[in-house]
Amino acid sequence: MTSFISSPERTVDACQNRLARIDALLADASHHIEFNGHLTNHNKHAVVALAGLNASAERIEAYYRQYAHETTYGFGLEPKRPSRVAVTQANCLSLRGQRTSFSSLCEFFDAAIARDGLDAVLARWMPELLPGWAGAFTHATIHLGWGLDYGHPRMITEGLAYMVFSWVSCHPQRQHDSERVAGANAIESLIAVVKMLEQDPAAFQAWAAQIQRGDIAPEKAQCHPELKRSGLQYRVAMALAQGHPLMDATPGWLLNASLDDVWLGLHYCAAIIYLARPGDFVNLHLITSLHAMEEIASRLPKAQRRSVARCFWQGMLGILFSSGDVPDSATLANLHARWRAAVDNADAPAVRAHWEETIQAAIAEAEEHNPKLVYVAQKLWRRTGYRSVYRAAASFFTTTPALPPSFDEMDADSGI
Repeated sequence: MTSFISSPERTVDACQNRLARIDALLADASHHIEFNGHLTNHNKHAVVALAGLNASAERIEAYYRQYAHETTYGFGLEPKRPSRVAVTQANCLSLRGQRTSFSSLCEFFDAAIARDGLDAVLARWMPELLPGWAGAFTHATIHLGWGLDYGHPRMITEGLAYMVFSWVSCHPQRQHDSERVAGANAIESLIAVVKMLEQDPAAFQAWAAQIQRGDIAPEKAQCHPELKRSGLQYRVAMALAQGHPLMDATPGWLLNASLDDVWLGLHYCAAIIYLARPGDFVNLHLITSLHAMEEIASRLPKAQRRSVARCFWQGMLGILFSSGDVPDSATLANLHARWRAAVDNADAPAVRAHWEETIQAAIAEAEEHNPKLVYVAQKLWRRTGYRSVYRAAASFFTTTPALPPSFDEMDADSGI
């Protein structure tokens, strides 16, 4: 009689086979980092999330093949492109935000890591690149941070290169310590900020309309032409370029609280923002990019880590402000009151069943933002002693947004 009980050796072999197949996908260098202009190639983000949710190698490979053939936007990925510029130590920073020479940027960072080691490369380049973390609508940062999370060298190299390629500064030089923004943590400060916006809604709407038109000083409004086609990325770039007194003010907890408390407070704040608009495509990115930012910060020298959190706060407010449609303070306060003390019993059958259903639904998803959401939310749920807010956030899946009319108004940038 044949036994179907797996031996330990067979289990180890199966695990190693799965890891090797995932590694091969993450090592794939055959596609460009973007397609049809500014749309980000998310394929490897999905691989990391699906691997973290314990999807089978077959499912991960099937997802990768399908996404390369046709993304949820209806376009396939594009092949690797030649570079216009040979990237060197001397010219690398001059290429920030120029959307050129991605392949050469990868070669440059590959060589730097081989020569100096990854930690030295991150310490050298992150102070220059992290102020641009919101470029490509945070996806370059996600690429690097999630590559560090999984520990894959090719994905890390691509993330570094993409951060140069898509860089859009949040202008940390405008950051200033401020007692104007009250609150002992991120959610309290966000509520205070929104209340101040609500005191003069006409002024805020005038600011937002100016941002959306790009009607700011010409020296500030300079950005790559492809961003104007993008709609969302253009609004974010204009908001960050213009700045806002509340966006640039640094609350006290960002300066004085322990970094662990800072990161946990930011994660909780991002989850509350998402629950204020469940399934919101834009706000979901605050959750997944914040995970990336913390992963990056953890690999930096201690003296550099707090600045990462400060950049996230400033950029997060820029993203929220850019639409002119920030969740109202009452909604945020009510959600905070509901979720701040809520903790799950991790062993309760209903809780376990909820996670199992959510994870299986995420693994089956075509829209890769959803397995990413669930992967991060479950990690935070476990890390925080099973805080219910993260299980709640994981339940609300997003859909691929329609591309704006501006997308078809000009030709896609070649991105070489």
